[in-house]
This record gives sequence, structure tokens and C-alpha cells, in this order.
Amino acid sequence: MAEKNKILQPEVYPIILDFFFGNHEKWNDRFDHFCRLASDMTGKPIAFNSALGVILLWMLSGPVFGFSDTWQLIINTATTIVTFLMVFLIQHTQNRDSKALHIKLDELIRAQEGAKNDLIDLEILEEKELKLLHDYYLKLAKDARKETSAD
Repeated sequence: MAEKNKILQPEVYPIILDFFFGNHEKWNDRFDHFCRLASDMTGKPIAFNSALGVILLWMLSGPVFGFSDTWQLIINTATTIVTFLMVFLIQHTQNRDSKALHIKLDELIRAQEGAKNDLIDLEILEEKELKLLHDYYLKLAKDARKETSAD
């Protein structure tokens, strides 16, 4: 019975326990750093060329392996795993960029004299409220174009 309790001790699985019960900021910082690095690396031409090279090598190896099911399974599995992981990486990067952009826009609105400060943090509004604001600004734009064409 003592052995069973020992398995649950923090010194046995510090990384796992830290993740589930510990400081999530450290994990989030590591993930954020990894995503930024991976995004920078995969967004370069060398990454595309490397992926293209892997596919070419795979295609050229087809005759060696007799175009077997295993040969096909290798590329299918690899591309599925890479695609699955890239979805999360891209989503994290987009969320981060979107937050940074909103903060910058909010600061511009706040600093601009005469701007409507109630437009700060529009991203937290419900879709219905955003549609009403969008329709309002479309009407303002149409009215401004009518005034311009009347002059």
C-alpha cells in the first residue's frame, strides 16, 4: 500500500503534477515561446522547400518499397500528425496577434480626441451587438458618400 501512495508523490512526477496542479503561467510561456519560434520557422521558404524535398524523397522511394501500403501509410500518417499540430499552433499565433492588434487599436481610440471610447473592446460584444454597430457605421459611410457626391 505504501508503494501505491509513493507513485502519487510530487517528486515522482514533478512535470506532470506541475502541469495539472502547479503554475500554468510557466507552461503557457513555454508554449507561447514554442509557437512563436515554430511559426517563424515554418513561415520561411526553407520550410516549404524542406517539406517539398521530403515529399519528393517519399515519391522517389516508392519503387524501392514497391508502392506498398506501408509506404503510403508513412506519408499519410506524417502529414496527418503535422496538420493536426499545426492547427493548434496557427490558432494560438492568430489569437495572440489578434489580441495585440486589438490592444493597439484600443490605445489609438483612447488617445484620439473626439473618438468614441465606447468602441474600445468591441471584441467582447455579442454578434448581434456587433451587427448593430456595423450597420450604424455602414449608414454613416453611405450618408458621407451622398454628401460628397452632392457637393
